[in-house]
Amino acid sequence: MKNLPYSYSVDLNWKEGRKGTLSSSNLRQSVEVATPPEFKNGVEGIWSPEHLLVASVSSCFMTTFLAIAENSGLDFVTLDVNAVGLLDKKDGKFMMTEIELEPELVIPDDNYEEKALRIMHKAEAACLITNSLKTTIAFNPRVLTGEDAG
Repeated sequence: MKNLPYSYSVDLNWKEGRKGTLSSSNLRQSVEVATPPEFKNGVEGIWSPEHLLVASVSSCFMTTFLAIAENSGLDFVTLDVNAVGLLDKKDGKFMMTEIELEPELVIPDDNYEEKALRIMHKAEAACLITNSLKTTIAFNPRVLTGEDAG
């Protein structure tokens, strides 16, 4: 592991109207982005900054969880994370006021349910994206055993 700080470069090229393309010299894929349809001249069916913010929280939880679970020797079957961001006005400014993060983890052995829940909470607390935001994160984890997930 290299010494901190790390840097992550992203380029944005405006295409037309309210659309652009995100890319990075370090990545193979680009992402089309646009103003969401709720706003004037917004575009349906394209990732928006709001989607990307919620996706950042969700994917950061996942990657942090995977690292902690691996280091803790936690065996699991599946991890699904549902995340919903609430955009509202606060103090006269638009902002993501809350992101509800609902990870659902399936483990093969119910004897490890408490351990799994502890690791999920530890991952949420350690997520660098969450820690970088002033948005409230409503964290509602669920752990199911293989027989419960049926």
